[in-house]
Amino acid sequence: MKFSTVNDIRYLSFDIFPGYVKQAIFTRSGGTSPAPWNSLNVGSLVGDDLDNVTNNKRRLFEALSIDARSMFDVWQVHSSDIVIANQPHQQSSFPPEYKADGIVTDQPGVTLFMRFADCTPILLCDPKKQAIGIVHAGWQGTVKKAALHAVKTFQAAFGTDPGDILAAIGPAIGPDHYEVGENVIEQVKHAFGPQSDQVLLEHNGKIHFNLWEANKISLNEAGVTSVEIAGICTACNTADWFSHRAEKGKTGRFGALISLLQ
Repeated sequence: MKFSTVNDIRYLSFDIFPGYVKQAIFTRSGGTSPAPWNSLNVGSLVGDDLDNVTNNKRRLFEALSIDARSMFDVWQVHSSDIVIANQPHQQSSFPPEYKADGIVTDQPGVTLFMRFADCTPILLCDPKKQAIGIVHAGWQGTVKKAALHAVKTFQAAFGTDPGDILAAIGPAIGPDHYEVGENVIEQVKHAFGPQSDQVLLEHNGKIHFNLWEANKISLNEAGVTSVEIAGICTACNTADWFSHRAEKGKTGRFGALISLLQ
């Protein structure tokens, strides 16, 4: 795992992936948005000017020397639905089939792109089939096991052996900050059974949810054994990352992408 900076755009990338995979999870640095979205906000539904959002997206694609027209985006709805991207799709319109929280592709001309602000970014690659994926997992996507469903989509679409998949779990709200109530606790217990003790942790007399570990468990359940975890809490590090909880909803969204080199 390492940080890189290009033209004031600072981003995190993972060592687990092969060189023909371009991947990045972008910090909030290097954009044009004013406070409270400062500065590299890529969320178009949080109150920021859309011209800023468009310009910020262009900047982060340029930082990785990727054509922004290759982007495939979805309307993220906290589901476990996964879509297969065969060609680029921009954010200007979202028919029902583009409401999802995971995207997979084996097409080099398609860059998978999603937005985050505490929810868990998960990047995936099958180096044998040369296929990639990205997943957005907040607490709902985590208990619905969106990561596991993404692996199943790899299997169905590309004939992937889950044991070949490489996975990276990016910055998200950490267990130290993620206190949850009874409704979430019950759903976590239902989803993870005996393993819920590994992800529901007592902290100062309250119950906290470990999204990083829960998504790793889902990946392991799907047969994925190679998992790299950034271990970076967005709520602890708002200078670098947008955090919906720490900033009380008045914040932007940071971007993540993954692409196969053409």
